[in-house]
Amino acid sequence: MADAKPSRTLSQDVTLREAWAWAMYDFANSGYTTVVITAVFNAYFVAVVAQRAPWATLAWTATLAVSYALIVLTAPLVGAWADARAAKKRLLAVTTVGCVIFTAALYCTGPGTLALAVFLVIASNFFFGTGENLIAAFLPELAKSRAMGRVSGWGWSLGYVGGLLSLAACLAWLAQAKAAGRETAQAVPETMLITAALFALASLPTFLWLRERAVPQAPAGGIAHTAWSRLAATLRHARRFRDLSRFLVCMLFYQAGIQAVIALAAIYAQEAMRFTTEQTLVLILVVNLTAACGAFAFGYVQDRIGHVRAIAVTLCGWIVMIVLAWLAEGAALFWVAANIAGLCMGASQSAGRAMVGFLAPPSRLAEFFGLWGFAVKLASIFGPLTYGLANWLSGGDHRTAILFTGAYFVVGLVLLSGIDVLRGRRAALRSDREERVTAAQAAG
Repeated sequence: MADAKPSRTLSQDVTLREAWAWAMYDFANSGYTTVVITAVFNAYFVAVVAQRAPWATLAWTATLAVSYALIVLTAPLVGAWADARAAKKRLLAVTTVGCVIFTAALYCTGPGTLALAVFLVIASNFFFGTGENLIAAFLPELAKSRAMGRVSGWGWSLGYVGGLLSLAACLAWLAQAKAAGRETAQAVPETMLITAALFALASLPTFLWLRERAVPQAPAGGIAHTAWSRLAATLRHARRFRDLSRFLVCMLFYQAGIQAVIALAAIYAQEAMRFTTEQTLVLILVVNLTAACGAFAFGYVQDRIGHVRAIAVTLCGWIVMIVLAWLAEGAALFWVAANIAGLCMGASQSAGRAMVGFLAPPSRLAEFFGLWGFAVKLASIFGPLTYGLANWLSGGDHRTAILFTGAYFVVGLVLLSGIDVLRGRRAALRSDREERVTAAQAAG
């Protein structure tokens, strides 16, 4: 059964077990982003570490911005080096170990440890984001071009299940701590150890069964020279990939909105809607379940209706969600908005990854997914920072901040028009053929 393979979905030499092992990395790393960035540690950082200072929300978003800036500076180079040395899997192992270690170290944070907490979040999120780029670069090797949407959806939906498992484990730990008479805030650092352990354990199938199919594409030399030369070649020929370039700019905007929601969801629920920590965790649990369903189901929809239409639908859903969250005065309407966000989150993130895989030249997958990571992480700087600044300048008004952030989805929807995915795919394949011919001539 492990060797069975849907002939119309996976590439010729890819088994279901390997595809599952690839998707399991989404399962593994989602616990980090769910617990640390979205649901638990972000609210703990604002309320306990920064002690609800007027600048606390801005400090959290600035911390994330620094970590994403580091990824922005390194992602294209890491991707180019991984392609040139066929080292995606080796680098993925390094980033996994780094994220696990620094996540576990968040156990040491508490009141009066602002500098330590900032450093550990920056380090752990840097390794998480770099690994996210690397695992995404395996997608076009595993799935046939017409099935990238559904295979990406498999991974993203399984990722939300992993996030649910980690969050449920943390919620159970916090509940037993409360039952034992301890304050919830006292038990939050211990959930960082749970999150790190689950990440390490769940990533093992990836390293056991996912294959590195790439072959070295450049002679041995300095790492920086190899990476810079390949990146420079990509930028020189950027006009040949105009549809991919336009989509990356489009994604820069709409991902800014998504990343703001991810980074501030628990903070908004607790500060604007007055949810307790337990209510917030239950909300995030349900939203993750909704997101898993959205990512899985929408992958099939994307393959049927096309990449551009699929992403347009999700952006319209995000705009509706922002308006409902802004209007919500009670829990009922906010729950509706949150679940719309869940559906759109899973669908739009999976759809974007699949579209990049469709438009990227096959011989430069890690490099172009490095550019994908560049766009996403740049968005991760602007989105949360926009929210944090709007919140600070408005005197702590979270409703104004979320409405201001919603403008990113509108701009993304406008930029999405004019993208021709078939033209972009032809350009990618033409570039790949030309590169192979050039390499053969050089070898001859």
